[in-house]
Amino acid sequence: MKKNWIILFIILVFAGSVLAQKHIIKFATLAPEGSTWLKVMDELNNDVSQLTNGEVKFKIYPGGIQGDEKDVLRKIRLGQLQSAGFTGVGLGEILSEARIFDSPLLFKNYQEVDHITSLLYEEFSRKFEEAGYVLLGWTEVGFVYVYGNKPITSLPDLKGTKMWMWEGDPIAEATFNSLGVSPIPLSITDVLTSLQTKLIEAVYTSPLACVSLQWYTRVTYVMDVPLADAAGAVLVSKKAFDKLPENYQLILREKGKEYMTRLVQLSRQDNEQSIQLMKKNGMKIVQVPEANLGEFKLAGEKARRALVGKLYNQDLLNRVETALKEFRSQQK
Repeated sequence: MKKNWIILFIILVFAGSVLAQKHIIKFATLAPEGSTWLKVMDELNNDVSQLTNGEVKFKIYPGGIQGDEKDVLRKIRLGQLQSAGFTGVGLGEILSEARIFDSPLLFKNYQEVDHITSLLYEEFSRKFEEAGYVLLGWTEVGFVYVYGNKPITSLPDLKGTKMWMWEGDPIAEATFNSLGVSPIPLSITDVLTSLQTKLIEAVYTSPLACVSLQWYTRVTYVMDVPLADAAGAVLVSKKAFDKLPENYQLILREKGKEYMTRLVQLSRQDNEQSIQLMKKNGMKIVQVPEANLGEFKLAGEKARRALVGKLYNQDLLNRVETALKEFRSQQK
């Protein structure tokens, strides 16, 4: 009988040690069920779980059920969550310099975005770790355009529009100040109603978000010049990450970057499909004349400089703008 108890004790101790090896990473995102975001995260989860013999898994909380990005950050700090997908707004709460990727009228196309994010990946990976987070990969919302109920082809047109601004976003505030626009600050949840009541006449967002939020049903025109590329990233709490065995840390880093790169490409496809859907539903693309592009470019430069010392330093802005000039020169 005593021998049986000893055997049972050994089994229980062994079982306990196996259970202790399980690492559940609680992950929050605003992306809804069925979205490309969730599909890619599920694929990442399955791959990581398989490569770690089931010892590392994500528990995914979609659709904002854990709150907005500030709520999620608070929960990560309390240890209630360990990871999340963030937009630039959330990233800026952790590391204000990350908002350089959202800065106004900086990028002209996705090739430029990829060049700069790749160039700065390791630098920002170190900076996030210093702030207590591990970067698993860049993501993005996509290029942000102005949608309105009348054609906007010049700066005066924009100034004469009742423009919405995401309440509390310093990037948007600096952008509209430099453009000489006095926007109406509202939370995202108030935008659709405000379009319906004509409190606002124009909004800015990515094509996919414009469709998902149903804003496209209340606007007719879209300006073909993007205001910015809205960035994002997937981060894991460094405290939770450091508890993983080193070989699992390596798997998570490598697979995170691989799947987030794939997510970026799929998100761009989603945005393109959203543009086509809006065009089929009567959305008109308004081209800004070449002669009017200069005033938008100058306003963008002014806005980026206004953010120096508030979000990022002059050296970082100089390096990014110089790298872009060199890249454009090579492309020509």
